[in-house]
Amino acid sequence: MNKEASCRIQAKFALLTNPLLIIVSGPSGVGKDAILNRMKELGYPFEYVITVTTRPKRATEQDNVHYHFVPTEKFQSMLEGSELLEYAKVYGNWYGVPKQPVREAMAKGRDTIIKVDIQGAATIKKIMPEAVSIFIAPPSIDELLNRLKQRSMESQFDLDLREKAAEGEMKQISLFNYVVVNKCDGIDEAIAQIQAIVTAEKCRVTPRKISL
Repeated sequence: MNKEASCRIQAKFALLTNPLLIIVSGPSGVGKDAILNRMKELGYPFEYVITVTTRPKRATEQDNVHYHFVPTEKFQSMLEGSELLEYAKVYGNWYGVPKQPVREAMAKGRDTIIKVDIQGAATIKKIMPEAVSIFIAPPSIDELLNRLKQRSMESQFDLDLREKAAEGEMKQISLFNYVVVNKCDGIDEAIAQIQAIVTAEKCRVTPRKISL
């Protein structure tokens, strides 16, 4: 069975079961964006919630595609209006997950993916303990540090911060339901494991019941 046919079957099956809220997290540079972008390209039937951030847009990023890039004043307004499911200041910039897209997707019965950092994942799990949490891990710390250096998008100061944080973040795996190792040139394998997790969750005798 090809990936397109598999995606169609998964989409039909999803309508028969309770929708899942899937948290995808992991250390910076592990390849979370690459995995999710590939899943979108392949047509996997998920609702992908876009994070709001005050971080400056990188040259390779598009507004409202990779993130909703907003000024600090707009972010504070959303915060004061209780429009964010979770929020955090990471490496000097604010990040937050908007509530409304999550509510709308879940109301439509669509499995929903939220990509957040480790701190954000922990916050959402406290609010919504039935969410499915997946930790994306590198093959090794050394490989993760190499990926961070190859990106060449941060200053040396920011790179040092991310390297220091990575070791601490790797120790948080036990807080998650599942771990998927994103090997070198192994994005499709990582995606297959994520789909296997979703399939297993859909086969639970007692389905998860998500409420927001």
